[in-house]
Amino acid sequence: MEILWFLIALCMLAAVFGPFVLRRRGGIRQVAPGSPDAADPDAYGFVRQEDLDIRLPGPDQDLLDVIEAVQRSQDWRAASQLLAGTPKEDEARWQRVQAFAGAASLELAQQPGVGGAWLRAWRAEAPKDAGGAAVHAEFLVQQAWRSSTAGTDDFRIILEEARTVCGEAALLAPGDPVPYIVELAVGRGLGYSHEEFDRLWAKVIDRAPAHMGAHIAALHYWCEKWHGSREEAERFATTAAARAPQGSLLAALPLFALYEHLPEVNLVQGFYRGATVTKAVEGALFAVHSARPDDPMLAHVRHLLVLFLVRMERWSEAMNQLVRIDGHVGALPWTQGPDPAAEYTVCRALAVAGYEANGGSPATLPR
Repeated sequence: MEILWFLIALCMLAAVFGPFVLRRRGGIRQVAPGSPDAADPDAYGFVRQEDLDIRLPGPDQDLLDVIEAVQRSQDWRAASQLLAGTPKEDEARWQRVQAFAGAASLELAQQPGVGGAWLRAWRAEAPKDAGGAAVHAEFLVQQAWRSSTAGTDDFRIILEEARTVCGEAALLAPGDPVPYIVELAVGRGLGYSHEEFDRLWAKVIDRAPAHMGAHIAALHYWCEKWHGSREEAERFATTAAARAPQGSLLAALPLFALYEHLPEVNLVQGFYRGATVTKAVEGALFAVHSARPDDPMLAHVRHLLVLFLVRMERWSEAMNQLVRIDGHVGALPWTQGPDPAAEYTVCRALAVAGYEANGGSPATLPR
């Protein structure tokens, strides 16, 4: 009988507090048909959910053309040429390595034992190709994190192989930070000590001190759920932001640190209007306004800003970011869920509804 009463009490508590609970990843309100939140995003020229590109955070037509050509022909040479023509210190090189590795990984998942044959051929036919080695290392990292459980023997075996390939890639391209950036994820999975990680990080910043992608990858290591703490992650992010050169997106890094430590359950309605969130968002907005329009990492920051600006009910600012990123959803926070396009679309609908509820319309939205 005591158990029965306990269960009844739990149900009553859930009924009272359930509507106020916002989950960290999926804490976006559902849009009820016929409600003011059901405003039509199509009126703003936004891309339909089924047509959103989940592969990239923003446009890179050269990359997409090469991926399609490689997958169609199974000839790796176009990928090698694109990477060879991408400067080592350019953020785009790291993104392109990730994209090629992701394409091979997805192929293999769809066609076990057969998919991704072009990457195997690339490594076999051009073992001294630095781009191929970097893509292979990143492919192994993605395979470990996607197909194995952290801490298992299979997980460690794949990451140990990735570490070996990272070393090969680094020898083939001495000034390239990408092999060391790939190894940051290896170190997180294998549990590098702080001293080991610091030595690896020194190799990265020696080659690319203001590399935003590298800083985001390193931030994951310092987060509480891995090998650091909230305080260490915040310290890493704020230090990088303070040292950021003019026009660098590193000023937005504290927002990424905050995202990594959002509470799983938030019962405080004013959380997203607090000083900590406001400061991080303002820093990211400053970084966006100061950055080069063609910075490859700009879309990453804009995507994360959309989530925070919507939850802060800063509708107009959220819409200003949306019109600049719409069409691509391959970035945080959407990729944390099983359906990035759906996560993004719901958040976008909320932004439109809030914007219109406060007097906005397609005619008043600057492009």
